[in-house]
Amino acid sequence: MADTILIVDDEQIIRESASFILKKEGFRVEEAPNGRVAYDKFVEKSYDLVITDLEMPEMKGMELLEKIKELSPQTIVVIITAYGSMETAIAALRKGANDYILKPIEFDELTLKIRRLLEHRKLIWENQYLREEASGGVDFKNLIGQSPAMERIFDTVRRISATDGTVLITGKSGTGKEMVARAVHANSPRADRPFIAVNCGAIPESLIESELFGHKKGSFTGALADRGGYFKAADGGTLLLDEISEMPVQLQVKLLRAIEQKEIVPVGTSEPQAVDVRFIATTNRDLRKEIEAGRFREDLFYRLNIVEIRLPSLTERKEDIPILVNHFLEKFSSEMGRKMQGVDQEVMRLLIHHPWRGEVRELENIVERAVIFAKGDSITVADLPDTFHNYPPVPSADGDKSLDQVVNDLAREYIVAVLRKNDFDKEKTAKSLQISLPTLYRRIKELSISTEK
Repeated sequence: MADTILIVDDEQIIRESASFILKKEGFRVEEAPNGRVAYDKFVEKSYDLVITDLEMPEMKGMELLEKIKELSPQTIVVIITAYGSMETAIAALRKGANDYILKPIEFDELTLKIRRLLEHRKLIWENQYLREEASGGVDFKNLIGQSPAMERIFDTVRRISATDGTVLITGKSGTGKEMVARAVHANSPRADRPFIAVNCGAIPESLIESELFGHKKGSFTGALADRGGYFKAADGGTLLLDEISEMPVQLQVKLLRAIEQKEIVPVGTSEPQAVDVRFIATTNRDLRKEIEAGRFREDLFYRLNIVEIRLPSLTERKEDIPILVNHFLEKFSSEMGRKMQGVDQEVMRLLIHHPWRGEVRELENIVERAVIFAKGDSITVADLPDTFHNYPPVPSADGDKSLDQVVNDLAREYIVAVLRKNDFDKEKTAKSLQISLPTLYRRIKELSISTEK
């Protein structure tokens, strides 16, 4: 697939000339007349390389450079500068620009620089891949993100993978705890051995001991043959105990022994069996509160919590949402045989400001649904569920309104939207807004809201 280039310049002749030349060279090229339009385009979709002027209206090239590097550090940025502003060009290079081109632009020189930069990046990626392959590699293919929070997680995974210590991964449901566990296993010396994931909450309490530790034939009704259990299945590899807080307290003692002694005792026998397993546990609950409530053993908690990896919620790493959206869009477009180009600006805004109670899993489902229902080659607001259609627009920061005015404007628009949704039934509206009926009447009066249908 051809590399994608975004040309940003307020001079139309420069944009069109560069675009014409680069398209002839086989690149996919788009244009933007200023930094603000370029940034909006970049939020919607990623580009391999951006060529930008420094002096432009609305958003200057230096600010655009910083925003691009925040969203996508791997994107190559080439700045356009004049002889008299070389100091600014040097400052841009210090802020992450990859190269610069002087005005008037020599298009042969520009083409050569672009090819050199893209080839250099390709070589870096290939060398990095080969080094990781030679050293066991870090499998991060399903962990998407470039936010500081995700970078810290990547660094932690790299550091702990080579050890055999137990790991506790915490975070809300849908944040990708199992993916992190798989990444730890994939980069460990056990990578070629089994990775067994056990959902502790999905196994009936009466069967969980047998499922984990195995049993002997005849040890209970239905035990028609010897069974090894998950511990034996994971021997030599990694055992993931998913949602460990769901494990019955009486079984936690046996689990603690298995971790500390590296041996298990199957149901129906008193003879211990040695196991060589690396343990990883996940939970979406606060285990310290579970300990206080008597539902989790403190000694097991400290044995599991050698290293804790806390996964941030999606609202804590909103800068990763555009990257995740593009990742899921490519994934489902490929699976469904569709050629989707991206999502429009309003869709991306709605996705970034959505509360995401279902975390990354909810985002993935929303994108999958949008690809299914999309009528064109781009996701629009019409392709999103109805819950997204009642959001009031985020106001522009270009005006001179006070914060109170902005808050009142948003409140007015949202109350009107909820009134319309409830067919102007004020009791239903108050319930939806989680306020009392007198409070709703007071807000309607203060905000001069018409309640006519």
